Amino acid sequence: MNKTCPFFGKCGGCKFDFTATDYKQQKMQTLANVPTTGDTIWIAPGARRRADFAFTGRDFGLFESGTKNIIPVRNCPNVVDEINNILPALADLPWGGAGACLITLCDNGIDITITSSVPYFTPEFRDAAIKLPAIRITWNDKIIKQIEQPIVNFSGHVVPYPSGAFLQPSVAGADALRHLVVSRAAGARRVADLFCGLGNFTFALNADGFDIVGTGMTRDLFKKPLTVGMLNNYDTVVMDPPRAGAQAQCKELVKSDVRRIIYVSCNPATFMRDADTLTRGGYRLTELVPVDQFAGSMHWELFGVFDKNN
Repeated sequence: MNKTCPFFGKCGGCKFDFTATDYKQQKMQTLANVPTTGDTIWIAPGARRRADFAFTGRDFGLFESGTKNIIPVRNCPNVVDEINNILPALADLPWGGAGACLITLCDNGIDITITSSVPYFTPEFRDAAIKLPAIRITWNDKIIKQIEQPIVNFSGHVVPYPSGAFLQPSVAGADALRHLVVSRAAGARRVADLFCGLGNFTFALNADGFDIVGTGMTRDLFKKPLTVGMLNNYDTVVMDPPRAGAQAQCKELVKSDVRRIIYVSCNPATFMRDADTLTRGGYRLTELVPVDQFAGSMHWELFGVFDKNN
């Protein structure tokens, strides 16, 4: 990267210029109050395999920073080539209403998930959309086009990709986190993978997975966290919750016999809140590694390890 993004300072996708020579120093300042250990893992820009665009009427692109105005983006330097290749044709569709368009590069092609306050799409839109080089297109869960089931691969396990499901934003980032999790869980007798999603960690750990959708047992861990009796079946727990964190689950964990908690977070604020619960309850934060999963943005992924105090 040696060229400033032409949209930087206009669209709200990035808060930092990831092409700047001092980008890393600028972004690290946002973690000034987070007790990190070890080296930061930097994921190269241009690796994002999923991107969320907006449309209003016939306008398609990314929101201007701080407004609902749409900046027409037909090539984003922060996403993979496969997404950029489809953007011009996607932007030229006869859009109507307003909403979001999530583009995801799966292992076997492009998946497009459209959500809109308008419950229907026009015949004109359908006829144009089916010509796009995508393997599936949905509008508010209604399938416009599907030529095959989108899939993703985790540690050699092929998993169907549900429309709009969570996926780590880059393959490199997912691989880096999986390596950290697996290495720190080495020697564990039995592992619970909480908020496991589609299974980025579950298969590699041979773990019991729990989540609302995806790999493993269906359980809403916000409303029904694993109880102490359930947790005591495990010596290691892995958690990768949404941005809201895992407050209810942490309150159960501190009463359990779980020796090690590996916590992956996309929100430093809720991570630090939950870390306070865990450390007050007898755990010690032994490792905290930042991962720049979201190049250019204010967001961080954190990888933390908590060990039970003897």
